[in-house]
Amino acid sequence: MKTDLTDKVVLVTGASRGIGRATALAYAAEGARVALTYHVDEAGAKETADQVAAAGGTALVLRHDLADPDSLRTAVDTVAGQWGGIDVLVACAVEWGEAIPRPGRQMPAFEDVPAAQWQRVLRTGLDAAFDTVQAVLPRMRGRQWGRIVLLGAGLADTGMVGAGAYGAAKAGLYGLVRSLAWELGPAGILVNLVVPGQTLTENVLAHASPGFLQNKAASLPSGRMNTPDDVARTIVFLGSAANGNVHGEALRVTGGL
Repeated sequence: MKTDLTDKVVLVTGASRGIGRATALAYAAEGARVALTYHVDEAGAKETADQVAAAGGTALVLRHDLADPDSLRTAVDTVAGQWGGIDVLVACAVEWGEAIPRPGRQMPAFEDVPAAQWQRVLRTGLDAAFDTVQAVLPRMRGRQWGRIVLLGAGLADTGMVGAGAYGAAKAGLYGLVRSLAWELGPAGILVNLVVPGQTLTENVLAHASPGFLQNKAASLPSGRMNTPDDVARTIVFLGSAANGNVHGEALRVTGGL
């Protein structure tokens, strides 16, 4: 399988750790030049870049804030200015915040959710995808080739008490991908959504008990939870020349859930 990613420019948002880091490293292993963004974890982003360099790849570290459209456009302009364009976009960045359910966190009843909290989650979870895709498209249209991969969440399928805003934002990404497919296909740009199930990222390992993780794995047809690499390999396929016509889809990496 030929990915044809040598010297391609790949922008991975949210690559300080977890799925974003695994994705950046997977693209670097295929010979791509990887620009990676972070919001607050600069040390984590630099560690990712160091790992890319250690593997013989090239990395560029940039800061951006999902709540600030200008910071994203600045990052995109910097990448395009330094490397001549952007061939692949992978939008992994997510803001967890207080609106996301976690073990032991008491979530407010839906009628008590502050409007500002709802709007913040949609701003960072859905509107930011609009900003990111809009910023990179001119670079892809000029080349008549591109790959865009957005990151959804299995929670949008299963639901969870207290996760109304987050689930709505992630579900909205599928509607965006379906419409973009019709518009971008004729320009040689393929766009897809990857929907991971619960994945063994640093964040999950820090907040979930061993018993919970064992029970979760046992409940899956595959018998195990995702690793970040499981998701990253799917993203690399979709965001490469190996993907010739998978377009406008939501690919679930859930262990069969």
